[in-house]
Amino acid sequence: MTHTTQAAPSILDAIKERGYLNCGVAENAPGFSVVSSSGQWSGLDVEFCRALAAAIFGKKDAVKFRGLTTGDRFKALEDGEVDVLMRATAWTLSRDTELGVRFVDVMFYDGGGFLVPKTHSIASVLELSGASICVLPGSSGERAITDFFDTRKMRYQLVISEQWDQLVKIYINGGCTVLMGDISLLAQERSRFALSADHMLLPELISKEPLGPAIKSGDDTWFSVVRWTTMALIAAEEFGITSENIDTMQASPLLDVRRLLGLEADLGAPLGLARDWAYQAVKQVGNYAEIFGRTVGEGSPLKLERGLNNLWIKGGLMYAMPLR
Repeated sequence: MTHTTQAAPSILDAIKERGYLNCGVAENAPGFSVVSSSGQWSGLDVEFCRALAAAIFGKKDAVKFRGLTTGDRFKALEDGEVDVLMRATAWTLSRDTELGVRFVDVMFYDGGGFLVPKTHSIASVLELSGASICVLPGSSGERAITDFFDTRKMRYQLVISEQWDQLVKIYINGGCTVLMGDISLLAQERSRFALSADHMLLPELISKEPLGPAIKSGDDTWFSVVRWTTMALIAAEEFGITSENIDTMQASPLLDVRRLLGLEADLGAPLGLARDWAYQAVKQVGNYAEIFGRTVGEGSPLKLERGLNNLWIKGGLMYAMPLR
């Protein structure tokens, strides 16, 4: 007797059968994922999952969010409790190879930076020789400071506290020249200051913390769906397609635009999606610039500049692979 082993259903098939996407996010990460008292989620990570739902179902609200802690985020993904992990999680080699997960792409280039009072008239990290730096002890930030300053033979003094809130208070009270942390975290803290406009983020990063979606390893189709949804949002910005003008852009003679909108070719078929998958994602949620602007950019309390998260043609690292 011959026995055949039936292949397990793909994650995309399971999502379609379920009728909604399960998205893992941080429980309280302003700018990336926060939930209101009425249960409404918002933030960059949240918006990406809505775009993914729009690409799959044609409905951005066909998604449920699950708040995850640092300790349970990867287990939830491995156990299939969430389909995609967007919990402001940095892409590293060990995480990408040892935990049974695969990082798909980068949605936000984060990294270690410095917050400084404008009254200090400091415009660059290279002007910080001799500065006192507030930083959490034993953190990746402390290691980055040591590497950066020692390599350049710059003098510095560390001001440490085991509690982040206490460290912020020391900075506010003038106990250190600058506060060090990931720029996303520094922007969150600045937004809470009574005089937030009196503080600025220095333009340079001294460490890399690329944040983006991760999925359970072993499913190439689902990997492609998540990757090309990311690319579609970036490509829409490159082509000048927004949620407001996308219907007008359907009259564009540009072949790349017509492909993206599903008018010239069916790019959804190899992904297992409808022909208008990219149209739905951009129409319902917006392109990358729109998402960035209202969640972490100038239209948000964080007021982060685009920096490395700008398009490649504007000095950033955001670059969509060709959708053809």
